Amino acid sequence: MTLRAARPAAVLAAATAAALLAAGCSGGNGNEGGDGADRLRELASQRLTWRDCPPPSMEEGGGTAPSPLPGGTRWQCSFMDAPLDYADPGGETIELALIRARTSDPAKRIGSLIFNFGGPGGSGITALPSFAQDYETLRTRYDLVSFDPRGVGRSAGVECLDDAGLDALYALDSTPDDEREVRAYDEGLKRFAAACEENSGSELPHVGTVNAARDLDLMRQVLGDGKLYYFGISYGTELGGVYAHLYPRTVGRAVFDAVVDPTSTTVRSALGQAKGFQLALDNFAKDCVARGDKCRLPGGSVQEVEGFVTDLLKRLEKKPVTGLGERKLTATAATNGIAQSLYSKEYWPYLEQGLDEADGGNGGLLLALSDSMNGRDQNGNYSNVQAANAAVNCVDDKARFTVAQAEARLPEFRKASPVFGDYLGWGLIGCSHWPVDGGWDRPEVSAAGSAPILVIGNTGDPATPYAGAKAMANALGKGVGVELTWEGEGHGAYNGGSACVRDAVNGYLLDGRVPKNGTVCR
Repeated sequence: MTLRAARPAAVLAAATAAALLAAGCSGGNGNEGGDGADRLRELASQRLTWRDCPPPSMEEGGGTAPSPLPGGTRWQCSFMDAPLDYADPGGETIELALIRARTSDPAKRIGSLIFNFGGPGGSGITALPSFAQDYETLRTRYDLVSFDPRGVGRSAGVECLDDAGLDALYALDSTPDDEREVRAYDEGLKRFAAACEENSGSELPHVGTVNAARDLDLMRQVLGDGKLYYFGISYGTELGGVYAHLYPRTVGRAVFDAVVDPTSTTVRSALGQAKGFQLALDNFAKDCVARGDKCRLPGGSVQEVEGFVTDLLKRLEKKPVTGLGERKLTATAATNGIAQSLYSKEYWPYLEQGLDEADGGNGGLLLALSDSMNGRDQNGNYSNVQAANAAVNCVDDKARFTVAQAEARLPEFRKASPVFGDYLGWGLIGCSHWPVDGGWDRPEVSAAGSAPILVIGNTGDPATPYAGAKAMANALGKGVGVELTWEGEGHGAYNGGSACVRDAVNGYLLDGRVPKNGTVCR
């Protein structure tokens, strides 16, 4: 349905977000007086009960309980109470799910390093243990902490369509070619939005990024830290930027990796992502050509390899092939699967295999990759990643597009990417039926008075194009945003295998050594 790693075409909104953003500019914990301020202080002093983590819920993606870390450290989980509506902190509260691994060297502990892995909609409860081995060096001085943001997983998770309804939605053609297909796709989006309102209507106005940033500051206080130590990835960089704007003087050390451009409009973001995924596909095709006969795909040039891909998608548009069980591999699912494979160079062999097999009539692998993007497991159960993604995007962004407006934009999207252009162009209507209005045109991230924030851009990033890092660094303000470039491939840099990037990040987070602005890692 979507390519969401950061902030592409679809967007959503909360009625109170703009007012809360303006109110937060003073950097306080909230501007409520009287009982509201007392309640916020009470919440900030709550004591968490930590227990061994259970297996992730299906809303978080399912699976088994996280295994102990090297040395036997066990993962611990808890819940933190937070206001549903920060404009009414004395009203209803929700529980936010947290996970932590204690530091391996308590004598040198700085505090808690809080991770947000992006989405929006991704579960930190499942993501942090999955990537924990990459952060063992950071654990020498920090407790590693993550969470399910509001609306995600076990944190008042947004509920929309059931599993059968989601299967039907994702079977629709999201690059419609005629009036019948346009109507079917638009009606599918309308059913999805209506189901979200029916099942989670009271939560929808309150799951936006401004409230998530306020949750971060509450979390900082509850964890006992005077400053926020933060590692944001993809959408997590936008969340971190909004936090820095609201609370500049409580920023401790923060790293933004795979950076969302906070200055971009909805259309520019979607076009940038189309270009980013096209660039990643170009690099994949170059690698295939360089390997000659070892590459399973036909073509002796980048143009020929990509011509094979576009021809395959055209054939799938007319006649889907066998997928998994009774489900077929459609052109939409294939595009989704290709995109999923471009997030990391490590996935390129699966992309090559999947394209080759689909060409021969077996679409199982590309469909499995598409399922992974959509949060579907092999038993047909869905996490709430896409429901939460839609809810956060649409509660943040004011933009709403009609079918006619999206159609008018298609030529520039096709120019940006022959493979992903239609897909992301039609994605502009993703919030058109959302039941809650949007809160902003662009997030405000200016953070005068903040400590330096390390902003890392990857020249080969498909989902959050490289230009976003410079835009974020500039928008944070002079002396705040410190830009680091990695000339690499994939979504993000710290986990990409560059010793240069790791050394820079570790030196900053562990010892406070700020890299020189403009440093380039090759």
